[in-house]
Amino acid sequence: MNYCEAIREKIGNDPLIIVRPSVAILNHNGEILLSRYIGGIWSIPGDILQLDQSVEECLKRNVLNDIGLKIKKLTLFGVYSGTELINRVQESGDEYHTVAIGYLCNEYEGEITPDSNQGIEAHFFSIDNLPKEINPFIKNKLVELKCQLEK
Repeated sequence: MNYCEAIREKIGNDPLIIVRPSVAILNHNGEILLSRYIGGIWSIPGDILQLDQSVEECLKRNVLNDIGLKIKKLTLFGVYSGTELINRVQESGDEYHTVAIGYLCNEYEGEITPDSNQGIEAHFFSIDNLPKEINPFIKNKLVELKCQLEK
């Protein structure tokens, strides 16, 4: 049982603050790596922080396990919170208030090998040609990233 599941058992459906480190991985062509559970919406790789790990460890573990890439260098992009990052799960009634910590990475090793056991797919996309089924918050942040990279 992970940290969020353990806390959820104690507090029921009450709001829970979670920390979600995420990473925008850029290849040598300036394309962004997006991943999703098959049939879901596209987003940048990330996971929920667990006890006894740093945000960097969380990201490195998640990207290696889910996508097959070994992260070599992370650069902080931004920290985000607020009403646009509140998630309510209709099926359970659970409410999550996310603190997102965004990183950039353009130094990594390996080949994209998504974990098919979890039904994950991952591909590089041009920031100018993102899929329609993308998380709106992530799309806005990628537009900001593009502007920063062009400076």
